[in-house]
Amino acid sequence: MKVVATAPSNIALIKYMGKTDTLDNLPANSSLSWTLESLRSTVEMEYVEGLSADEWAPLDGEKLELSETGRAKFLKHVARVKAEAGVTGNFRVRSANNFPSDCGIASSASSFAALTKACYQIFEALDTNYQAPSVREQAEMSRKGSGSSCRSFFAPWAMWTREGVRPLELPVQRMVHQVAILNTAKKEVSSSDAHKRCVTSLLFKGRPQRAEERLAEFMQALRKNDWPRAFDITWAEFQDMHALFETSQPAFGYWHPDSVKVLALTREYWREQKDGPLVTMDAGANVHLLWRADQAAKAEAFGSHLAEDYRLLSTAADGAFKDSRA
Repeated sequence: MKVVATAPSNIALIKYMGKTDTLDNLPANSSLSWTLESLRSTVEMEYVEGLSADEWAPLDGEKLELSETGRAKFLKHVARVKAEAGVTGNFRVRSANNFPSDCGIASSASSFAALTKACYQIFEALDTNYQAPSVREQAEMSRKGSGSSCRSFFAPWAMWTREGVRPLELPVQRMVHQVAILNTAKKEVSSSDAHKRCVTSLLFKGRPQRAEERLAEFMQALRKNDWPRAFDITWAEFQDMHALFETSQPAFGYWHPDSVKVLALTREYWREQKDGPLVTMDAGANVHLLWRADQAAKAEAFGSHLAEDYRLLSTAADGAFKDSRA
């Protein structure tokens, strides 16, 4: 018996960085994300009679390869969900993404959300008396495997606080998303390790408070239709996060020379047009752009320019997905 589950990635505009509890992935500050419905992970989960232990493999026909550490983390989560649900028996887990992994597009978020969903789906398929927990409870369980994955259960906006995760109503409900793929090499410092190292930075003092203040200011900017202010806040926020990395002990960084080029292009676009996309980066080199639905023509023109030099993954406001290198 097997099931298939899928879940989207998400990109935080107000970042989760630093933990108050590393075992349960409890955040040092609240975060706010936009759900990337077109960038998804798929997990196939199969119950295999007599299997001696849970095992992982790439989904048939896919090239995804997890490191030994990545596999262990994935299967540890399966064991965690099984133990919580009182389920015995072992499973074969296969997974894949439709976008590059481990390079700053939050593949951990989408993959652990899909894995959590698959676990509960197969538990229900195997036992008709078993009832899966609510979506919010599933999100909280997923968080224990990958903190940011809890936000992938809600769309288009999700807010995660120390009290839990929930969808958030904001005036902007449709946006164009673009991510310029500037470096697909697997990160030398994982996101999990980045959380541990960033607290050693002298800049971490006051970081949770800065993030909470930016969250309140960002929500207010959207509610007041103040897009330039929203841009300023998200720009400062991702710069703040990457400054933590560059000043940690030992210091590390994710930026690629092309990251600087794309950021300079977007800043120049704002200077000339007095309008433009929200800009952010995750723990990686790639640059995310979010445009209002009424900016679709501008997004198309700017994206075409970027696609001359870089691979660009784009999702239109109506959900249409495009890979410039496809």
